[in-house]
Amino acid sequence: MRVFVTGASGWIGSAVVPELIGAGHQVVGLARSEASAAALTAAGAEARRGTLDDLDILRSAAAAADGVIHLAFKHDIAFSGDFQGATDADRRAVETMGEALAGSGRPFVIASGTIGLAPGRVATEEDGRPDPAGTRADGAERTRLATAQLALSLATDQVRSSVVRLPPTVHGEGDPGFMAALVGVARTHGVSGHVGDGANRWPAAHRLDAAHLIRLAVEKAPAGSVLHAVADEGVPIRTVAEVIGRHLDLPVATVAPEDAAAHFGWLAGFVGADSPASSTLTRELMGWEPTHPALIEDLEKGHYFQNTGR
Repeated sequence: MRVFVTGASGWIGSAVVPELIGAGHQVVGLARSEASAAALTAAGAEARRGTLDDLDILRSAAAAADGVIHLAFKHDIAFSGDFQGATDADRRAVETMGEALAGSGRPFVIASGTIGLAPGRVATEEDGRPDPAGTRADGAERTRLATAQLALSLATDQVRSSVVRLPPTVHGEGDPGFMAALVGVARTHGVSGHVGDGANRWPAAHRLDAAHLIRLAVEKAPAGSVLHAVADEGVPIRTVAEVIGRHLDLPVATVAPEDAAAHFGWLAGFVGADSPASSTLTRELMGWEPTHPALIEDLEKGHYFQNTGR
């Protein structure tokens, strides 16, 4: 297939592109900078300059593709105070590309998240789905979950839409995300902290396992599928803090919930969340089995602690 990928040069996308090319697909990647375009070209993909706000570019690229994978999200503004602005831009992009694919039967895979789906219990692929009876998710609600529900509802417009939910940490060497941020916070404060007793759990997956599932989704996920790119169902944050503390030779300590914002900054809203998630249904449906290191094993490899700038 000729696959249009947004976020193609990002942390997840830069693993998805070679995964697709290695399986014989052609890739057209959205690139918002010359550096991103050069990286895509070097990886063997075709670069299409533009951003999530360039709706005409998204529309034409989706219409010309055999399938679309939407991974881009404005994380820069989302984590600097304008999460709603990032969510609104994501919604417009999904609406635009969905309209371009309507009636075609072509695949449309979008990334979403597992965190917050079912606080305090193990979330499954059945959680957070659109209302039954084909009700469309076009209402006034503007959340990232509502955007995922909108994408799923495109199945009624003959779009083979699916949602791949990613855990809060998609880890691996070079990870710029939550694990690297937690290491940075520990270095800054001289202590590896967790909120309360740290028993709250995060699901996790290695970046290469997530990329493999995304490729399987664009190839064969049935219309309306929800898939969980989850290898570790729930790793206690206390365990993560202990590994970080040992590698940095720092004490491990409890951070009171009321002090979390001061200690963790933008991470505070996530680090205390208890959001385990299962991928049992995904594995049964797609034949997907993670083969790369689990989170604690990956942390123990030491690459998260080699760059003192993190």
